Amino acid sequence: MQAAIEEARQGLAEGGIPIGSVLVIDGRIVGRGHNRRVQKGSAILHAEMDCLENAGRLKASDYRRAVLYTTLSPCDMCSGTALLYKIPKIVIGENRSFRGPEDYLRSRGVELIVLDDPTCIRMMEEFIAKKPELWNEDIGE
Repeated sequence: MQAAIEEARQGLAEGGIPIGSVLVIDGRIVGRGHNRRVQKGSAILHAEMDCLENAGRLKASDYRRAVLYTTLSPCDMCSGTALLYKIPKIVIGENRSFRGPEDYLRSRGVELIVLDDPTCIRMMEEFIAKKPELWNEDIGE
């Protein structure tokens, strides 16, 4: 999770939204990313999407051994991507600021671990307080 938090901090330093993600296979980080919607003018570059894009093309068997770490509960788009590639486990830093379709992910067999990490919570609370309009844009409000 520490690497995902580092990614979130990098996104914030770039003027973006502080959400980070890493993909781990067999104990090794193979992809990392952060929300870059603002930086790239993108509709889809949430942290998990950026992370998976940066991991590059992987074999189906690789994804099935993967753990996706994300500082914030994944949205419908990012959850759908995890389901598409059959990523079996997602570790979530926090889900107080935003809660994606966690029950649906569980119903599809994905193991979710919510850490309720104070650093992740504080980062999002501070960001949302400072830039509510940007946050609302990111979550489609």
